[in-house]
Amino acid sequence: MTTVTLGGQPVPIEGNLPHNGQTAPDFSLTAQDLSDRTLASYAGKRKILNIVPSLDTPTCATSTRKFNEMAAQLNNTVILVISADLPFAMARFCAAEGIKNVDILSTFRDRAFHTAYGVGIAGGILRGLTARAVVVLDEHDTVLHTELVEEIKNEPNYEAALSTLR
Repeated sequence: MTTVTLGGQPVPIEGNLPHNGQTAPDFSLTAQDLSDRTLASYAGKRKILNIVPSLDTPTCATSTRKFNEMAAQLNNTVILVISADLPFAMARFCAAEGIKNVDILSTFRDRAFHTAYGVGIAGGILRGLTARAVVVLDEHDTVLHTELVEEIKNEPNYEAALSTLR
């Protein structure tokens, strides 16, 4: 089991983050319109998975805003913001913030994503949510870059994620 921190306190994480060069695990997540989305839903596109605990937190909101801005600069790339938030709450956040360049996906129907991607918080006050992570996939779903953010309150390394797509 991996460990990250929240305010310097250890937080256990279930599963293993995918490794560079491996084919990404498939998933079934819920979109804003309550439809199911899988990796095949984004076939032929490069993908940045911005995995966050909840859009109701300042750092998650910031990373979503930043990736939304970056999305306009990337060719053949979709940014997926993934959290345990309900799709309704995610949609309200995006509407209020003017976020239009990312797809929001919820793990509320199928938590298998948490373990398959090594981001499931297994203990502490955030148990049941996801840790903060970024996974970058090419158009064939091969993992190009991963980052499990060591301190949940910190932002990911945006440049490291984007540099793999340049």
